[in-house]
Amino acid sequence: MLRFTPLALPICLLSAIWPVAKSRLRRRSLAWRNSSANGVVAGGGTPSSAGAGDQHEVAGSGGALPGTGGAASALGGSTAAGAASGGAAASFAGGAGALGALGRWRECFNCRRIVVVFSRTAAYRHDSIPAGVQALTKLAADRGWQLAATEDASKFSDAGLASYNAVIFLSTTGDVLDDAQQAAFERFIRAGKGFVGIHSATDTEYDWAGTAGWLAHISASIGVQAADVLVEDPANPATAGLPNPWHRTDEWYAFKTNPRPNVHVLLSLDEASYAAGSANMNGDHPIAWCHEYDGGRAFYTASVTPAKAFSDPLFIGQLTGAVTWVLAH
Repeated sequence: MLRFTPLALPICLLSAIWPVAKSRLRRRSLAWRNSSANGVVAGGGTPSSAGAGDQHEVAGSGGALPGTGGAASALGGSTAAGAASGGAAASFAGGAGALGALGRWRECFNCRRIVVVFSRTAAYRHDSIPAGVQALTKLAADRGWQLAATEDASKFSDAGLASYNAVIFLSTTGDVLDDAQQAAFERFIRAGKGFVGIHSATDTEYDWAGTAGWLAHISASIGVQAADVLVEDPANPATAGLPNPWHRTDEWYAFKTNPRPNVHVLLSLDEASYAAGSANMNGDHPIAWCHEYDGGRAFYTASVTPAKAFSDPLFIGQLTGAVTWVLAH
């Protein structure tokens, strides 16, 4: 008659499941490496030569994956295999626990976030764009995201956008995408992905109806002035920790239509704190907002003209919160 010690069954089941789990992890790792090699450089931030017209493509992996905490949650499907062995799942608690760290590592490995920064201009070009690319690249490295920076509009296809979780329009201007590229980007948003618009993203694609869902278009610029920014929602990740009012100097925009009825306003301008002139919005002047739209998430901030703003910890905190919010969808 066979006799089992209390640990015999969990050990046997763990021995049976380990080869399958190991094989799956290997396949996932290879797939991730292949996707990383396709136009995005992993880890070291080395420029890539892929794609004509690219400014550069870099990855800011920053080493540690976000939210790992050194371990993770259980390997999906592993306990199912234990349950299939004649109702022994209850006895398998030790084996599932042993695979827990592997499961959490796999989940974190697969949730790697990839962001593309698009800074093509077909009209006015802001001098702050290089500083913005540099700051966003460092931000990605610090957060464990991968980041690609490009001015190549051909990236806006179903295949070209497939590996990205969010797109950032960094001070884009003018007509930068053709009709097919616009349609691909709309499908990208409908697939649950994210969009962040910075500064003159609202001076882009005036004839593209799709932008009405995530942007407002500017009607005037009042030039660079000091003004008081009012925090309307301090609970959003992009506004948490900002002083209220937030006194800062920037190029402020007025918009053709007030976006407030269709978005969640985060920041607005105190029009009494600067010389608005004709570029006013009758006392209700949103300058940063977010909302869920057409299946995805969109965020916009009217900052930032001076290049030095990209070294301002408060503004970097706003950008960090913005990207975090759109990626959390």
